[in-house]
Amino acid sequence: MKPLIFSLLFTSVAFAEQPSAWMEPFPPHKIAGNLYYVGSKDLASYLIATPEGHILINSSFEESVPLIRDSIEKLGFKFTDVKILLISHAHSDHCAGSATIIQQTKAQYFVMEQDADAVESGGAKKSRLKADYTQFTPAKVDRRLKDGDEVKLGGSTLIANLTPGHTRGCTTWTMKVDGLNAVIIGSPNVNPGYILVGNNDYPAIATDYEHTFRFLKAQPVDLFLGAHGGYYDMNAKHARFLIAGGTNPFIDPEGYHRYVADREKAFLTELAKQQAK
Repeated sequence: MKPLIFSLLFTSVAFAEQPSAWMEPFPPHKIAGNLYYVGSKDLASYLIATPEGHILINSSFEESVPLIRDSIEKLGFKFTDVKILLISHAHSDHCAGSATIIQQTKAQYFVMEQDADAVESGGAKKSRLKADYTQFTPAKVDRRLKDGDEVKLGGSTLIANLTPGHTRGCTTWTMKVDGLNAVIIGSPNVNPGYILVGNNDYPAIATDYEHTFRFLKAQPVDLFLGAHGGYYDMNAKHARFLIAGGTNPFIDPEGYHRYVADREKAFLTELAKQQAK
């Protein structure tokens, strides 16, 4: 029982340290077509509903699973109809709930190959990030994705795009929804403590970030989405979305390119700072 008790204590402590918006419920809502938001006020989870079952992107924390389940059911779908589980990257705020969701739904778990080992082992054992970001309950990966792989279910197709740096297997998901190009950004952020110069554990981290920004800047985009609602100002856009007769505020290519440019500037600033040392 000791390992289980330790796990529960660790989870509770890690959970208590998170921003409140990460666990605050938010109204589930349709973004466009069969693409729905089922996450919290800031931790983003997405449901792609199809006649053959559903695809869920991001499981968030273990404590997030009841919130995600409730959101899916409020939209009129069955949580147990989730057939495929995907993530944006192997940090606990996006994947720690995966083992629980798999247990409850029997979903197949697809993860970019560069993050798959971390997912199956319970996260990075050596990291300058807080342990609550990089350690979580392990989960078996059913399919290791490669850059450009397609995930198909019930007439919907998502493309797994490798956008590394934030993690080695950080994934940006793209898909067509009612003729619109949806881009769900994995993460282009350089977290405090990231080593961009002379990183022995991840020598290619800076060049991987450069690859990610080249990819993101080149994408055709209509629907701007991301692994956190804050990336695309989800709260304010949802408020506008409720106004009858208004245009869909999630269609925001200009906001997308502003966000990517801002994140690239932050990366280059940190890179230059570390190079100067």
